[in-house]
Amino acid sequence: MRRESRSLLTRNNIGFLLAKAMQRWNERLYAGFCERGYRQVRPSYGSILIPLFEQDGLRIGELAKRSKLSKQTMTTMVRLVERDGLVKRRPDVEDGRAIRVFLTRTAQVFRPIADAVLAELEVEAQKVGPASELKTVRDWLKRFAAQ
Repeated sequence: MRRESRSLLTRNNIGFLLAKAMQRWNERLYAGFCERGYRQVRPSYGSILIPLFEQDGLRIGELAKRSKLSKQTMTTMVRLVERDGLVKRRPDVEDGRAIRVFLTRTAQVFRPIADAVLAELEVEAQKVGPASELKTVRDWLKRFAAQ
């Protein structure tokens, strides 16, 4: 007798659900930025902006490490974010071969706007279920991303 295995290739698999949740989050995030006049700020820019909001002037390698992206990907992303006026690359005064990335005035003005949009999204997320569930999801995501 042959035993049938259940396929994980459904819309209920964790990868699909994570991707769709992230897609929906990013749609709402971008809509909030656009409503406030920051159409140039893409959700993907968070991989660069958030570590720089925590500590401005990071080297590209450190920025890549904190974002969990390759240096090659980070270099490409920094160029895009710089093109959109949110960061500037400057030579490292301690090591002329290295490049540091700094927030521009535009990014600094954008910071409280990003904070407000994220706060609105957090409120929306809290409406989906109890705060304890949101904390559990946040904790699980941190552990999974750290693997």
